[in-house]
Amino acid sequence: MEGKRILYVTSEMTPYFPENPMASQALELPKLMQSNGADVRIFMPRFGVINERRHQLHEVIRLSGMNMIINDLDQPLIIKVASVPSERLQVYFIDNEEYFKRKEVYSTADNVLCPDNDERAIFFAKGVLETVKKLNWKPDVVHILGWMSSLVPLYLKKYYADDPFFQEAKVVVSLFDNGFNGSLDPTMVEKLTFDQVEEDVKEFLAEPTHLGMIQASLVYADAVAKGEEKIPEDVRLYMEEKNIPLLDYCDKEETKEVYNNFYLEEVINAN
Repeated sequence: MEGKRILYVTSEMTPYFPENPMASQALELPKLMQSNGADVRIFMPRFGVINERRHQLHEVIRLSGMNMIINDLDQPLIIKVASVPSERLQVYFIDNEEYFKRKEVYSTADNVLCPDNDERAIFFAKGVLETVKKLNWKPDVVHILGWMSSLVPLYLKKYYADDPFFQEAKVVVSLFDNGFNGSLDPTMVEKLTFDQVEEDVKEFLAEPTHLGMIQASLVYADAVAKGEEKIPEDVRLYMEEKNIPLLDYCDKEETKEVYNNFYLEEVINAN
Protein backbone atom coordinates (compact mmCIF):
# COMPACT_ATOMS: atom_id res chain seq x y z
CA MET A 1 0.00 0.00 0.00
CA GLU A 2 3.05 2.24 -0.15
CA GLY A 3 1.97 5.73 -1.18
CA LYS A 4 -1.71 4.85 -1.70
CA ARG A 5 -4.21 7.28 -0.20
CA ILE A 6 -7.18 5.90 1.74
CA LEU A 7 -9.99 8.11 3.03
CA TYR A 8 -11.94 6.54 5.89
CA VAL A 9 -15.38 8.03 6.55
CA THR A 10 -17.03 6.60 9.63
CA SER A 11 -20.03 7.28 11.84
CA GLU A 12 -18.17 6.17 14.97
CA MET A 13 -14.60 5.54 16.11
CA THR A 14 -12.80 4.69 19.31
CA PRO A 15 -11.63 6.41 21.49
CA TYR A 16 -14.36 8.97 20.76
CA PHE A 17 -17.10 6.33 21.04
CA PRO A 18 -17.45 3.21 23.21
CA GLU A 19 -15.96 0.11 21.62
CA ASN A 20 -18.14 -1.76 19.15
CA PRO A 21 -17.22 -3.56 15.90
CA MET A 22 -17.53 -0.45 13.73
CA ALA A 23 -15.89 2.03 16.12
CA SER A 24 -13.00 -0.36 16.73
CA GLN A 25 -12.45 -1.14 13.06
CA ALA A 26 -12.54 2.56 12.20
CA LEU A 27 -9.39 2.89 14.33
CA GLU A 28 -7.68 -0.41 13.56
CA LEU A 29 -7.91 -0.32 9.76
CA PRO A 30 -6.27 3.11 9.35
CA LYS A 31 -3.56 2.10 11.84
CA LEU A 32 -2.79 -1.10 9.97
CA MET A 33 -2.87 0.45 6.51
CA GLN A 34 -0.67 3.31 7.67
CA SER A 35 1.82 0.76 8.97
CA ASN A 36 1.72 -0.78 5.45
CA GLY A 37 2.79 2.54 3.95
CA ALA A 38 -0.58 4.02 3.06
CA ASP A 39 -1.38 7.70 3.56
CA VAL A 40 -4.69 7.81 5.46
CA ARG A 41 -7.25 10.42 6.48
CA ILE A 42 -10.20 9.81 8.82
CA PHE A 43 -13.44 11.78 8.98
CA MET A 44 -16.39 11.44 11.36
CA PRO A 45 -19.25 13.61 12.67
CA ARG A 46 -18.55 15.71 15.76
CA PHE A 47 -21.54 14.40 17.72
CA GLY A 48 -22.31 16.28 20.93
CA VAL A 49 -21.41 13.27 23.07
CA ILE A 50 -17.74 13.73 22.12
CA ASN A 51 -15.94 15.62 24.85
CA GLU A 52 -13.84 18.22 23.05
CA ARG A 53 -11.69 19.12 26.04
CA ARG A 54 -10.88 15.53 26.98
CA HIS A 55 -10.03 14.57 23.41
CA GLN A 56 -8.34 17.89 22.63
CA LEU A 57 -10.35 18.81 19.56
CA HIS A 58 -9.59 22.16 18.03
CA GLU A 59 -11.05 24.02 15.08
CA VAL A 60 -9.08 24.26 11.85
CA ILE A 61 -9.83 27.82 10.79
CA ARG A 62 -8.40 27.47 7.29
CA LEU A 63 -10.78 24.58 6.55
CA SER A 64 -13.86 26.00 8.27
CA GLY A 65 -16.07 28.78 6.97
CA MET A 66 -17.66 27.09 3.97
CA ASN A 67 -21.45 26.82 3.77
CA MET A 68 -23.20 23.63 2.71
CA ILE A 69 -26.60 24.17 1.12
CA ILE A 70 -29.00 21.60 2.59
CA ASN A 71 -32.64 21.70 1.52
CA ASP A 72 -32.10 25.22 0.13
CA LEU A 73 -30.66 26.52 3.42
CA ASP A 74 -27.07 27.57 4.09
CA GLN A 75 -25.48 25.56 6.89
CA PRO A 76 -22.01 26.58 8.14
CA LEU A 77 -19.34 23.90 8.01
CA ILE A 78 -16.95 23.72 10.95
CA ILE A 79 -13.90 21.44 10.79
CA LYS A 80 -12.20 20.25 13.95
CA VAL A 81 -9.25 17.93 14.33
CA ALA A 82 -7.74 15.74 17.04
CA SER A 83 -4.87 13.28 17.30
CA VAL A 84 -5.54 9.76 18.49
CA PRO A 85 -3.55 9.27 21.70
CA SER A 86 -0.45 7.10 21.23
CA GLU A 87 -1.12 6.81 17.47
CA ARG A 88 0.19 8.79 14.52
CA LEU A 89 -3.34 9.43 13.32
CA GLN A 90 -5.33 12.62 12.94
CA VAL A 91 -9.12 12.61 12.87
CA TYR A 92 -11.14 15.33 11.14
CA PHE A 93 -14.55 16.09 12.62
CA ILE A 94 -17.45 17.52 10.61
CA ASP A 95 -19.34 19.93 12.85
CA ASN A 96 -22.37 22.20 12.67
CA GLU A 97 -24.37 23.78 15.50
CA GLU A 98 -27.71 22.78 14.01
CA TYR A 99 -26.92 19.14 13.29
CA PHE A 100 -24.25 17.90 15.70
CA LYS A 101 -24.13 20.02 18.85
CA ARG A 102 -26.87 18.06 20.66
CA LYS A 103 -26.09 15.00 22.76
CA GLU A 104 -28.27 12.64 20.73
CA VAL A 105 -26.30 10.52 18.28
CA TYR A 106 -28.95 8.90 16.10
CA SER A 107 -32.03 8.88 18.36
CA THR A 108 -33.67 11.06 21.01
CA ALA A 109 -33.90 10.14 24.69
CA ASP A 110 -37.24 8.48 23.86
CA ASN A 111 -35.47 6.22 21.34
CA VAL A 112 -37.06 8.01 18.39
CA LEU A 113 -34.87 8.63 15.35
CA CYS A 114 -33.72 12.26 15.17
CA PRO A 115 -36.05 13.89 12.61
CA ASP A 116 -33.17 15.56 10.76
CA ASN A 117 -30.97 12.46 10.39
CA ASP A 118 -31.42 12.67 6.62
CA GLU A 119 -30.12 16.23 6.52
CA ARG A 120 -27.28 15.33 8.87
CA ALA A 121 -26.20 12.52 6.51
CA ILE A 122 -26.34 14.88 3.51
CA PHE A 123 -24.38 17.57 5.34
CA PHE A 124 -21.80 15.03 6.52
CA ALA A 125 -21.25 13.62 3.01
CA LYS A 126 -20.91 17.03 1.37
CA GLY A 127 -18.78 18.37 4.21
CA VAL A 128 -16.29 15.49 4.02
CA LEU A 129 -15.80 15.72 0.27
CA GLU A 130 -15.55 19.52 0.20
CA THR A 131 -12.96 19.41 2.97
CA VAL A 132 -10.90 16.74 1.20
CA LYS A 133 -10.89 18.95 -1.88
CA LYS A 134 -9.80 21.92 0.19
CA LEU A 135 -6.95 19.80 1.58
CA ASN A 136 -6.00 19.02 -2.05
CA TRP A 137 -5.64 15.38 -1.05
CA LYS A 138 -6.84 13.02 -3.80
CA PRO A 139 -7.86 9.61 -2.38
CA ASP A 140 -7.28 6.34 -4.21
CA VAL A 141 -9.86 4.62 -2.01
CA VAL A 142 -12.84 6.03 -0.11
CA HIS A 143 -13.88 3.52 2.55
CA ILE A 144 -17.14 4.22 4.37
CA LEU A 145 -18.32 2.68 7.64
CA GLY A 146 -21.81 3.15 9.11
CA TRP A 147 -25.14 4.22 7.65
CA MET A 148 -24.61 7.89 8.55
CA SER A 149 -21.79 7.78 5.96
CA SER A 150 -23.87 6.04 3.31
CA LEU A 151 -24.45 9.09 1.09
CA VAL A 152 -20.73 9.64 0.53
CA PRO A 153 -20.57 7.29 -2.52
CA LEU A 154 -23.61 9.02 -4.03
CA TYR A 155 -22.13 12.51 -3.73
CA LEU A 156 -18.67 11.33 -4.74
CA LYS A 157 -19.83 9.66 -7.95
CA LYS A 158 -22.80 11.88 -8.86
CA TYR A 159 -22.36 15.39 -7.42
CA TYR A 160 -18.67 15.38 -8.36
CA ALA A 161 -19.09 13.29 -11.52
CA ASP A 162 -17.48 15.93 -13.73
CA ASP A 163 -14.80 16.92 -11.25
CA PRO A 164 -11.43 15.33 -12.13
CA PHE A 165 -10.41 15.52 -8.47
CA PHE A 166 -12.38 12.39 -7.51
CA GLN A 167 -12.56 10.55 -10.83
CA GLU A 168 -9.95 7.93 -9.94
CA ALA A 169 -11.32 7.22 -6.45
CA LYS A 170 -12.71 3.74 -5.73
CA VAL A 171 -15.42 3.17 -3.12
CA VAL A 172 -15.50 0.45 -0.44
CA VAL A 173 -18.52 0.01 1.84
CA SER A 174 -18.22 -1.87 5.14
CA LEU A 175 -21.36 -3.55 6.45
CA PHE A 176 -22.19 -3.88 10.14
CA ASP A 177 -25.06 -5.07 12.31
CA ASN A 178 -25.97 -1.53 13.31
CA GLY A 179 -29.38 -1.09 11.74
CA PHE A 180 -32.19 1.11 12.98
CA ASN A 181 -35.95 0.62 13.17
CA GLY A 182 -38.30 2.84 11.22
CA SER A 183 -37.20 5.26 8.53
CA LEU A 184 -35.69 8.68 8.06
CA ASP A 185 -37.63 11.68 6.75
CA PRO A 186 -39.69 10.56 3.71
CA THR A 187 -38.89 13.87 1.97
CA MET A 188 -35.23 12.90 1.80
CA VAL A 189 -35.36 12.34 -1.97
CA GLU A 190 -36.68 15.88 -2.46
CA LYS A 191 -33.68 17.22 -0.55
CA LEU A 192 -31.33 15.17 -2.73
CA THR A 193 -33.12 16.53 -5.80
CA PHE A 194 -31.86 19.99 -4.88
CA ASP A 195 -28.33 18.68 -5.62
CA GLN A 196 -29.54 16.70 -8.67
CA VAL A 197 -28.11 13.43 -7.35
CA GLU A 198 -31.27 11.45 -6.65
CA GLU A 199 -31.94 9.63 -9.91
CA ASP A 200 -30.12 6.34 -9.24
CA VAL A 201 -31.09 6.04 -5.56
CA LYS A 202 -34.64 7.39 -5.33
CA GLU A 203 -36.17 3.91 -5.50
CA PHE A 204 -34.22 2.98 -2.35
CA LEU A 205 -34.82 6.22 -0.46
CA ALA A 206 -38.50 6.80 -1.18
CA GLU A 207 -38.79 5.21 2.26
CA PRO A 208 -35.31 5.67 3.75
CA THR A 209 -35.03 2.64 6.02
CA HIS A 210 -31.70 1.21 7.12
CA LEU A 211 -31.77 -1.22 4.19
CA GLY A 212 -32.62 1.63 1.83
CA MET A 213 -29.62 3.63 3.04
CA ILE A 214 -27.33 0.63 2.56
CA GLN A 215 -28.77 -0.03 -0.90
CA ALA A 216 -28.13 3.60 -1.84
CA SER A 217 -24.52 3.32 -0.68
CA LEU A 218 -23.97 0.19 -2.78
CA VAL A 219 -25.16 1.76 -6.05
CA TYR A 220 -21.72 3.31 -6.50
CA ALA A 221 -19.62 0.83 -4.52
CA ASP A 222 -16.65 -0.83 -6.17
CA ALA A 223 -16.32 -3.40 -3.37
CA VAL A 224 -17.95 -4.39 -0.09
CA ALA A 225 -16.48 -5.70 3.16
CA LYS A 226 -18.23 -7.42 6.04
CA GLY A 227 -17.15 -5.53 9.16
CA GLU A 228 -18.51 -8.23 11.45
CA GLU A 229 -19.68 -11.80 11.05
CA LYS A 230 -23.37 -11.01 11.47
CA ILE A 231 -25.02 -8.35 9.34
CA PRO A 232 -28.78 -7.62 9.13
CA GLU A 233 -30.62 -10.36 7.30
CA ASP A 234 -32.25 -8.04 4.78
CA VAL A 235 -28.84 -6.57 3.94
CA ARG A 236 -27.33 -10.05 3.61
CA LEU A 237 -30.09 -11.15 1.23
CA TYR A 238 -29.68 -8.01 -0.86
CA MET A 239 -25.92 -8.51 -1.06
CA GLU A 240 -26.42 -11.98 -2.50
CA GLU A 241 -28.11 -10.36 -5.52
CA LYS A 242 -25.26 -7.93 -6.20
CA ASN A 243 -22.27 -8.61 -8.41
CA ILE A 244 -19.79 -6.62 -6.32
CA PRO A 245 -16.50 -7.98 -4.93
CA LEU A 246 -17.16 -8.98 -1.34
CA LEU A 247 -14.58 -9.40 1.39
CA ASP A 248 -15.85 -11.76 4.05
CA TYR A 249 -15.32 -11.06 7.72
CA CYS A 250 -11.79 -11.85 8.88
CA ASP A 251 -10.21 -12.26 12.30
CA LYS A 252 -8.31 -9.33 13.78
CA GLU A 253 -4.99 -11.18 13.41
CA GLU A 254 -5.52 -11.49 9.65
CA THR A 255 -6.81 -7.98 9.02
CA LYS A 256 -3.55 -6.33 7.97
CA GLU A 257 -2.66 -8.79 5.22
CA VAL A 258 -6.23 -9.48 4.11
CA TYR A 259 -7.19 -5.82 3.70
CA ASN A 260 -3.87 -4.91 2.10
CA ASN A 261 -4.49 -7.53 -0.61
CA PHE A 262 -8.16 -6.60 -0.87
CA TYR A 263 -7.45 -2.91 -1.48
CA LEU A 264 -4.75 -3.62 -4.05
CA GLU A 265 -6.28 -6.55 -5.95
CA GLU A 266 -10.07 -6.09 -5.67
CA VAL A 267 -10.27 -2.31 -5.50
CA ILE A 268 -7.35 -0.21 -6.76
CA ASN A 269 -6.05 -2.52 -9.48
CA ALA A 270 -9.34 -4.22 -10.39
CA ASN A 271 -10.39 -4.12 -14.03
